[in-house]
Amino acid sequence: MLGYFAGLSLGFSLILAIGAQNAFVLRQGLKKQHVFLVFIICAVSDALLITAGVAGFASVIKQLPWLEPLARYAGVAFLVVYGAKSLWHAIKSSERLSASDQEVASAIKVALTCLAFTWLNPHVYLDTVFLLGAISTQYPGQQVEFALGGVSASFLFFATLAYGARLLAPVFEKPMAWRIFDIIIAIVMWLIAIKLLLI
Repeated sequence: MLGYFAGLSLGFSLILAIGAQNAFVLRQGLKKQHVFLVFIICAVSDALLITAGVAGFASVIKQLPWLEPLARYAGVAFLVVYGAKSLWHAIKSSERLSASDQEVASAIKVALTCLAFTWLNPHVYLDTVFLLGAISTQYPGQQVEFALGGVSASFLFFATLAYGARLLAPVFEKPMAWRIFDIIIAIVMWLIAIKLLLI
């Protein structure tokens, strides 16, 4: 179960970062428009990418053993930068989430927009395919459990975000809520980076 919980915690840590995709999911949840469609697209897409990353890195590392430490240190650098970006965003941003725009979009338009936010976002590939794939090699014999943990995190997170958004509406209309959230993400990213360095 160690591999499962490692994948679960890391998956949550990475996916929590506020970005275009999560903001889109939040907005659809606040508007109560095509919520299940958005949830399932995001969760299944993440599941496919995480599985590909874990399966790919496990086989590649067997052929190129020097790639594992390289990938681990690259992951550390990425997490440090990611955390710094979140902290900078918390300091400088005045972002707020509003559901005032109640125009109803078609299911096809929502699906295409969601797919674009997911599959055209380079951070998605860095998080799922590269970073989770690389870190999964730290759990030999438990890659399947690690992948299941990451996939579980995606399904739980997107379900909570999509369906729980209406409860968060009053909170995320305040810029301070985004700042606090980004600060938490920065701290989590840096803690994961330290853990990777100590392996």
